This record gives sequence, structure tokens and C-alpha cells, in this order.
Amino acid sequence: MKMIPFAFKAMNFKFIQSILLVTSICVGVFLVNPTATLASNSVQIASIFSFSGEQPKNLGVKNGQLAKCPQTPNCVSSQSKDVTHKVDPLTYDSSRKEALNRLKTILKEINNAEIIEVKPQYLYSQFTSRIMGFVDDVEFYFPLQEKLIHVRSASRVGQSDLGVNRRRIERIRQQFKT
Repeated sequence: MKMIPFAFKAMNFKFIQSILLVTSICVGVFLVNPTATLASNSVQIASIFSFSGEQPKNLGVKNGQLAKCPQTPNCVSSQSKDVTHKVDPLTYDSSRKEALNRLKTILKEINNAEIIEVKPQYLYSQFTSRIMGFVDDVEFYFPLQEKLIHVRSASRVGQSDLGVNRRRIERIRQQFKT
């Protein structure tokens, strides 16, 4: 008879517990609202789990720079030198105050965006994914002597964001231009 290590048994037990928990939640959701669709119930079930991570301590502008992107590909920055993370800054022709107000208006119209901090040269917002609760930190920096806005959008957890941060900045850029 082959012996199974204790650590494996404990890990297997935790996995079975997790499956039972998810199964009981699924059954509970369907019992409470049997006419709901599978898609809406999936959102309810997934929203129980949150992968928000901790807010980074290195946010903000230091010496005219936003924080550098980590080595993982789930970050873009207009101040990055490498191709993996590089994205162009936003540009504007109006006053800095008008550009900041325009950006605030755009962000307020995005369902999963929340503006956390606003200063005359800086805006910090958080974007939360609908289903799994992933939080991305998005920063905008308005240098005094330039008519541009440096951007940084970074996922808090994981390795890949499947291009979400880059697409987000490009969508904001398109809305900012119109």
C-alpha cells in the first residue's frame, strides 16, 4: 500500500472544501432566484471572490516621474523606456485645468472607474473588474511646462492583464480627443 504524504492530504482536503463551498453557493443562488440566468448567477458567485490586492505604496509623482512599471507585462506608462510598457502620453491644447476637468468627466462616465485623488497636476483613479474584482491603479500626471498628460495604468495582481491596461488608456485617449 502506497502512503500519501500528509501535506498532500491537507491540500486535497482544502481543495474539496473550496469546491463544496462554491457548489453550495451556486445551489443557494439558484434556489433564491430560480428564474435568473446562468450568466447573472455567475457574476453573483464570482463577486464573492475579490482579487483587489493591496494599494501600492509607490503611487504619485516623485521628481516629475510616476512609478516605474514592474517587470510583468500588466502595466503601461508613458514614461517607460521599454516597448513592452511604453504608451504615448495624452496631449491637450486647452488650459491644464480644462484638461483635468475633461479627464474627470471621462472617468466619471466609466462604470468601473472611481476617482480617488485629484490635485492640480495629478489624478489617481482605480478601475475594478466586474466579475473577479481585480483592481488596476491608473494615474495621470500633468507636468507644468508641457501640454501633455503622462499616464500609468497597472494591475495590482497577476502577471498578464491580456492587454486591458493598454486598451483602457487608448480608449481614454480616444474619448479625450473628441
